[in-house]
Amino acid sequence: MRWMAAHSHDHGHAGHSHPTLRPSVLGWAMAATLGLVVAEVFGGIFGRSVALLNDAVHNLSDVPALGISYLAMRWAERPADNEKTYGYHRAGTLAAFTNAFVLVLLSLWLGYEAFERFRSPVAVVESWMIWTSVAALAVNGSITLALVRGRGDLNLRSILVHNFGDALSNIAIIAGAAIIHATGALWIDPLLGLAIGLLVLWSSIGILRESSHILLEGRPLDLRVEDVARAILTVEGVQEVHDVHLWSLGGGHHALSLHARIPDMHLDECELLLASIQHVAAKEFGVEHTTVQLERAGLPATSGYVMPEPVKK
Repeated sequence: MRWMAAHSHDHGHAGHSHPTLRPSVLGWAMAATLGLVVAEVFGGIFGRSVALLNDAVHNLSDVPALGISYLAMRWAERPADNEKTYGYHRAGTLAAFTNAFVLVLLSLWLGYEAFERFRSPVAVVESWMIWTSVAALAVNGSITLALVRGRGDLNLRSILVHNFGDALSNIAIIAGAAIIHATGALWIDPLLGLAIGLLVLWSSIGILRESSHILLEGRPLDLRVEDVARAILTVEGVQEVHDVHLWSLGGGHHALSLHARIPDMHLDECELLLASIQHVAAKEFGVEHTTVQLERAGLPATSGYVMPEPVKK
């Protein structure tokens, strides 16, 4: 698609930088989650609660997720090299995709376990459910608050969403234990287990969709190719823009490549025009890496690109 300078321009999607977290925060979260898993396993066994055991497995899945995310943050800090010429920004995206895929499988397993408990109800010990969930809520709530600052990063958001879901699960288990104590309705425990599985499935599919979009060189969701092209056309001297490609490198880093037709001008003027295009892309859309191929505008179809002309036989 070609965009000519005569088109009106409409651009306002400025790039935004996202606050980052220190990798040590993920290290602390991983240690706290391991302690929580041990507590919930004991609580689930002594309390005979499938909801607690399912939540323990749910939290156990956080441990490799946090570990992968920790490594991804370390890799993302590495500069570009001869092997990874764009750097390692997508390490976090790959971690998010891996985490989400594992969680989809896990949620299906949790749902099956809950269904089996519906068929064979088991009496639970409400006090174990309540006090274990209160401790779990404190841990998951602390981790969620610690990760809020890095929510703009897809990798960290996958962990944030997961821990927020854990905190909601803990609240539901506490309420469910109180209802079981008051009514004796044993089906509430497997119902909570099923609800936790559905919550994991819902949150994981969204992250899986977004991370796969980035891995497949998809356009940044907050930007439009047409808006970028029309903004480039505001640069003096640019008469046409075509072959525009816009993609995300992961972690809020974007790249852009395009062809721009310009009048015949001196090389010094071309360099100034090229710098102006890169400035517009960076200022208006937060694009860090812009590659531009300049082409002469208005050349006839038979113009001689090769000088001297080939010898005629």
